[in-house]
Amino acid sequence: MSRESNAVIDKTLGVEFAIGALAAVGAGFFTNPVDVVKVRLQLQGELEARGAYKKIYKNTLHAAYLIAKHEGVLALQAGLVPALAFQVVLNGIRLGAYKSAQRYELIVDKQGNTDVLRTTLVSGTAGCVGAVLGSPFYLVKTQLQAQSAKSIAVGYQHDHSGSWDAFKSLWKEGGVAALYRGWNANLPRVFVGSATQLTTFGLASDWLRSLNIFPDRPILLTFLASAIGGSCVAVTMQPFDVLATRLYNQQTDAAGKGTLYNGLVDAFVKIFRTEGFTGLYKGTFPTWMRIAPHTVLCLVFYEQLDQLYRKLRIQID
Repeated sequence: MSRESNAVIDKTLGVEFAIGALAAVGAGFFTNPVDVVKVRLQLQGELEARGAYKKIYKNTLHAAYLIAKHEGVLALQAGLVPALAFQVVLNGIRLGAYKSAQRYELIVDKQGNTDVLRTTLVSGTAGCVGAVLGSPFYLVKTQLQAQSAKSIAVGYQHDHSGSWDAFKSLWKEGGVAALYRGWNANLPRVFVGSATQLTTFGLASDWLRSLNIFPDRPILLTFLASAIGGSCVAVTMQPFDVLATRLYNQQTDAAGKGTLYNGLVDAFVKIFRTEGFTGLYKGTFPTWMRIAPHTVLCLVFYEQLDQLYRKLRIQID
């Protein structure tokens, strides 16, 4: 392949990554409040048997109400900056890789339909790469979202004054190692979530196209297919999402080790033993309320931005 061809491909890949990042930022801004609620519900009753603790947050709406009442409406956007930064890294890589692989027919069969195995591997692996690189942002995001007024506090409270203070505190604690503490906690969450989301989105898109009911409405087709993909994610990813929240938010000792969990397996065993199977599915409804709209917004924004880019290229050329 010539140098000129490589330049064209590199430019195309760069555009795919940029569009994916922008789309995710747009989606993340709207869904962050539900993410805050989800984190609080996942931390409520941590390592306590069901019925052995007082439920501060009764449900999703009650949690949102209490947060707004005790901390102000803006508290529902806690951790927004690192959350959006994480979206840039994660979805820039994840969606960029997925769309590029789709464009070059690496994840489709001879008929042009979604190849389940290849799509799962590409989207899941790309998600893991993004999750590792963006882990410090996810760490700070989780700790800021867990932080609350004393009267409604659940989980360990890190008492950061803001995003910048959180990053500085972690850096003083242990430099890069502290910033990447628990980096592997997000891997099963993102692999399962990304693979489920984009594979089911691809399959749903193939199915809807075969019905030929939206031949001239690609945005509507994307909307419906992404709603299906986003809903599936809420079920498959939830236990891993709970594990990630607990591991990222836990208190650490002087050596930088978690005081509650030693790792993913230890966290899973302890939660299952003390809180039961339902403990791994705490916050499922807000997870669905967040991930389904986030998937829809992300992929619809991507479609819109992609169309805008194509129009601009035609005008320029």
